[in-house]
Amino acid sequence: MKALVLFSGGLDSATCLAMAVQKYGAKQVVALSVSYGQKHNKELEAARNVANYYQVELIELNLSKIFSYSNCSLLSHSSKEIPRHSYAEQLAEQKEEILSTYVPFRNGLFLSTATSIALSKDCNIIFYGAHGDDAAGNAYPDCSPAFHKAMNTAIYEGSGRQVRVEAPFLGLHKKEIVKRGLDLNVPYELTWSCYEGGEHSCGQCGTCIDREKAFEENNSIDPLVIVRRGGN
Repeated sequence: MKALVLFSGGLDSATCLAMAVQKYGAKQVVALSVSYGQKHNKELEAARNVANYYQVELIELNLSKIFSYSNCSLLSHSSKEIPRHSYAEQLAEQKEEILSTYVPFRNGLFLSTATSIALSKDCNIIFYGAHGDDAAGNAYPDCSPAFHKAMNTAIYEGSGRQVRVEAPFLGLHKKEIVKRGLDLNVPYELTWSCYEGGEHSCGQCGTCIDREKAFEENNSIDPLVIVRRGGN
């Protein structure tokens, strides 16, 4: 069995990568990192660092042209501001269910692209880090159980029944993902989740807020928070 992991360089995908390496071994794991026109390259750099840590093959793709028509707030050309609230607060205060940080059908495109690469690299399974918090309130519709089920069916059939898709965190919350990662000694200090590209994580965007809270709920401190506060 050989696995391909969609790998952003963030907390969820790093935990997913660690699980794949533990289960299959580093030589049987391929990581796929995608540039989609995001506001910064910090997460791409993080992906390289974590892939190097685990000694897995890293494939990098540039799909930014496809998203150049979108005004999602995460994209470098967007006129929208990145929200400074937790995901729960964003869902509660806005009229539309889908968040402004939803990149149109990103997971659909990434999984389709990953399938082609998986077939070429003899990978039988694709992992991605969608989780229950992302799916809540239809915040990110391409993280929902219905989406996952449909994509898995399409990819399995479209690959000649050679490739399956797994989202091991789909029924979990962020705190549970962090718990698994801490148990696996994931090098979270090498990851990057912040939507901003500053020297340190901003601590104010939704992903920073939810990430920091997940560590606190595990009686731990996010190593990126320690660095931001000037600790060692």
